[in-house]
Amino acid sequence: MVEIQARIRGRAMTRMLPLPSRPLPRLCTLLAVSCLGTGIALVGGRELLRRRPPLTPLHDSASLQAIWRHDLDPLRRREAALLLEARANGDPARQRQLLRQQGWGPDPLAALVLKLDARAAEALGQHRSADRLWHLLLRRFPADPASADALYSLGRRQPALRRELLRRFPAHPAALAAALEAGPTAAARGQGLLHLARWGPRWPGAEERLRRACSSDVGSWSASERQQLAAALADLGDAETALTCLPAGARLAAASQLALARSLLRSDPQVQARAVALLLDLASRADAQATAAEAVRLLCSLEGSAAAAAVARLPAPWRAGAAVAARRALAAADPSAALAVLGRWPDDPASRDLQWELARRLLLQADWVAAEALLEAIPSGSLPPPLEARRSFWLGYARLQQGQKTQAMAIWRQLLRVHPGGYYGWRASVRLGEGDLDLQAREQRPAAWMQWQPLASGDPGLDRLWRLAQATEAWETWRQRRGGRRPEPSEALLVEGRLRLAVGDDWTGLAQLEQALLRLPAGQCPRQRQLELALHPDRYGEAFRQEGNRHRLAAALLQGVAKQESRFTPGVHSAVGAVGLMQLMPETAAELAGRTLSSSELEQPQRNIALGSLYLAGLLRQWQGDPLLAVASYNAGPGAVAGWINPRLHQAPELWVEAIPYPETRLYVKKVLGNAWSYQQRRLPACS
Repeated sequence: MVEIQARIRGRAMTRMLPLPSRPLPRLCTLLAVSCLGTGIALVGGRELLRRRPPLTPLHDSASLQAIWRHDLDPLRRREAALLLEARANGDPARQRQLLRQQGWGPDPLAALVLKLDARAAEALGQHRSADRLWHLLLRRFPADPASADALYSLGRRQPALRRELLRRFPAHPAALAAALEAGPTAAARGQGLLHLARWGPRWPGAEERLRRACSSDVGSWSASERQQLAAALADLGDAETALTCLPAGARLAAASQLALARSLLRSDPQVQARAVALLLDLASRADAQATAAEAVRLLCSLEGSAAAAAVARLPAPWRAGAAVAARRALAAADPSAALAVLGRWPDDPASRDLQWELARRLLLQADWVAAEALLEAIPSGSLPPPLEARRSFWLGYARLQQGQKTQAMAIWRQLLRVHPGGYYGWRASVRLGEGDLDLQAREQRPAAWMQWQPLASGDPGLDRLWRLAQATEAWETWRQRRGGRRPEPSEALLVEGRLRLAVGDDWTGLAQLEQALLRLPAGQCPRQRQLELALHPDRYGEAFRQEGNRHRLAAALLQGVAKQESRFTPGVHSAVGAVGLMQLMPETAAELAGRTLSSSELEQPQRNIALGSLYLAGLLRQWQGDPLLAVASYNAGPGAVAGWINPRLHQAPELWVEAIPYPETRLYVKKVLGNAWSYQQRRLPACS
């Protein structure tokens, strides 16, 4: 019993003693492992969230709605809200609902949210809420381009903010709009106009005011201000008014002077001497060598005694350069001299022009051997895609005429693989027996061709705005960052062209994309694919398909005409008065419609497309379905085309096109039918 009691007391005492030190490290280890596991889980979960595919316009609305409401990642919820906002069809109540509580944090997307929310509040008449949001935007993001809109909106009642807008964001569209609205005093209006002349002469409404200032109000401007206004009008292509405004003896900046010379050459042949003098002056300027080189090339492309005399007066370095040597070789029609120029300056634009112009003459003369030598003088693959396609097609043609059919076919197959679209892709396909234009095709454009594509600008912020379907904000940001400067390299032209298309400026955007393709360095196939996609938007597709079905015409052909005529722009007017998408003259439109139509009626896309389709259908019937004759007639008139018909039209249609005596119509036929082939085929270059 005593022993048992002793044992019980021992156990009790043991319970009263402190715990031994050994279990404590175990507990700490357990806690550490638990915390580490939680941390790993959090980091892993965050990494898994980060690895999810980014949200893009390719996501359907239902999935975006679910993400906006329930996703664990607040950044992803905000991106979903912005994508849904872009699909709200201008419903400000819906926009405010989506953007509520999304303006948090320092991320630039918060600035965008505040801007969009403020605009939606203004649209709903909730001006107090809008002002609160504008002030919040200015306080939190004073340097963000979105703040330009805050300054613009608040500046309606506080003119000092408008002046601040012009100072801080001079190239932003909000600043250009403010400059156009400047007033009420004459001094304020004058400052606004000078701001437009420097930062945005192409802003809607600016051109007419600039022209008026330089014609009727010229006496109210100082010499330096007149020079600034003249430079803007020169850039706009209005040479006559620019010269009226320019003070005697004044000199424009190099780029504006080159634009003025180009404009003079396009206007009246009687003023060519003035253009020649401007180009000669540019060639002697040391402050802009790139512009001077372009002036020399332009001068060397002109004909006439005045141009020849000016070339002889060029500074010695230019007289020894590629442009002058190419001019001499072309004037002499000497293949040996041309080969020497191409061998010495293979990458110079003057050499490329020389190669084609002389090769074209030799092809029309059936001198296949000399033409082949010229076409091979610049290494294969070193030309921009459109020029490489042209070179390849005619090299194959010259080989075929010399009995080398196998080689010709191999060249055309390779051409069709890497340049499947355009005029030469079409002609290579016909020559290979692999397909022809279907003038009655009615297929719908596949959805894949129209799918959203990344911008790939190299600027993460800009690419994110594009990815979230905020094209207007992306465009405004791009323009502000570039200060309104014109893009020069191919990659910048590609980005700006796509941004302009996204905000509805097809007229400028498509022109920039064409330039981007012509300036694209060799070996840039992925960028070439981007360009091909962007260059063929499905503008007014339903209207073209509807009228095509009515007249048994392929929508692709109608789109090909509209792209070349007006770049799908309803409101553009040609120098001779043609209006809109398919650019009908008012007299022709009246004859087709049975009554006189106003300009505003002709600018209505559906009506314009209907009349243009009717006219083209009539031309095709007149020429028994021959697309070459019908398209040439659309540009030059059936009367002129009737005089060009000869056996070559059917025996060698490509040579018939090159023999068209009007250079404008020659290019027009190739552009329109190349556009139609690209729209019909929807094939992209192979990159491997």
